[in-house]
Amino acid sequence: MHKSLDSIQLIDIPKISDPDGRGNLSVIEKKILPYEIKRVYYLYDVPSDSSRGGHAHIELQQFLIALSGSFDVVLDNGLERKVYTLNRPNKGLLIPNGIWRELDNFSAGAVCLSLVSDVYKESDYLRDYNDFKSYTKTTD
Repeated sequence: MHKSLDSIQLIDIPKISDPDGRGNLSVIEKKILPYEIKRVYYLYDVPSDSSRGGHAHIELQQFLIALSGSFDVVLDNGLERKVYTLNRPNKGLLIPNGIWRELDNFSAGAVCLSLVSDVYKESDYLRDYNDFKSYTKTTD
């Protein structure tokens, strides 16, 4: 099934600013994500000419946040591609299952936080783009 790229959401994370100028605090709780977080990991020290991701998930949903710096998220449903630049720690990108993702163009010091809906399961990954395209056609 070719999921619409319109199903991807850029979500504002509540930000609490300290009135004394001591910085900001952002909180992810309650109904911000449509799933219970079962795994948390982060990417850092990624060279600017490297990319991460390069896969899709059959079931898993993912929420990405640029805690520091910036990076691009290239999303693909098998028919079209869309690029999101993440560069604010109070905005996150909710990626549903069935969407191919690649992360690239990392700035120096970029940190990407990933909050996902399930524990690691290799069987949930589509790691070859041609396999992903075949999968999207068979589930239409």
